[in-house]
Amino acid sequence: MRMRCVLAGIPRLTRSLMSGPKRPRPARIGTHGGTFHCDEALACFLLRLLPSYQDAEIIRTRDPKLLAECDVVVDVGGEYDPQKHRYDHHQRSFGDSMHSLKPDKPWLTKLSSAGLVYTHFGSEILAKQLGLKEEDPVVHVLYDKLYENFVEEIDAIDNGISQWDGEPHYAMTTNVSSRVAYLNPRWNDKDQDTEPGFQKAMELVGNEFLDRLDYYYRAWIPARTLVEKAIQQRFEVDPSGEILVLAQGGCPWKEHLFNLEQELGIKKPLKFVLYTDLGGQWRVQCVPAALHTFQNRLSLLAEWCGLRDEELSQASGIPGCVFVHASGFIGGNRTKEGALEMARKTLAREVESGASSS
Repeated sequence: MRMRCVLAGIPRLTRSLMSGPKRPRPARIGTHGGTFHCDEALACFLLRLLPSYQDAEIIRTRDPKLLAECDVVVDVGGEYDPQKHRYDHHQRSFGDSMHSLKPDKPWLTKLSSAGLVYTHFGSEILAKQLGLKEEDPVVHVLYDKLYENFVEEIDAIDNGISQWDGEPHYAMTTNVSSRVAYLNPRWNDKDQDTEPGFQKAMELVGNEFLDRLDYYYRAWIPARTLVEKAIQQRFEVDPSGEILVLAQGGCPWKEHLFNLEQELGIKKPLKFVLYTDLGGQWRVQCVPAALHTFQNRLSLLAEWCGLRDEELSQASGIPGCVFVHASGFIGGNRTKEGALEMARKTLAREVESGASSS
């Protein structure tokens, strides 16, 4: 009672000062309401990874007055102006790609709101998540990797860009854009409120983005280092320089091999990769002709295909053989020396065939 009386005698202005300075309002991210899509869900999630927007309120509306009060607007408003933090891609005047905004990048797919946010803030986001500096080479490599293998797909689907010409051979309905779409209310649901679904959509696509970043940083980048070292040591394995031995099995090597061949200017294509399997035995795998093909640069010998164990060892003259796949793309041996001999004999047959044909 006494305190209440004391306060009553204090002028209103003084009492206001006693309560401390007025807190600034949280930042506001604007996007459209109604049916939501994967691109703005990811765009909003990515923005909230930045210090400026980590506590931002998301305003979902098409009201120009409300959008004008937002600090950043994505996927609505008919304006792309990074100086004003407006990132829409629906206007007829918009046709930008990663390449048009960053000419050193090769990707020509028209950007969605996700791609626009990633283009402008991706490096900062990745560096912050990984505790690295933006100029770190690892950030540069992962920036490209995440765009090509995560964000570009979302850009293309949102802009209606097909992955192929003509009719597809089968339907693809489980990609992240499709799974986000299913979070919208069904057409015949009584409750058509999209807000709960949008929150789930941000969590879904955002967690997948972070999981992919974690995988690339903790598994994909170390694999690249392993493959690069094997390439540098290839002539110690065989004078041909066409056989790699990986120091550790289970390493995803194909993409790195193709990239490093180009980056390192390797003239003579690599043909075989040797590595251990989970049981400690050795595999010899053919390098494919391209990343997404089942054709090989050089398959294991045709007369070995489909054979196993002692029958294969007798046919090849190599002890310890385990198998050769019916298509000839991979084989196994109990020892490193045996697997290496399988690759060498196949290379020797290629040399003989080349000599006889000439």
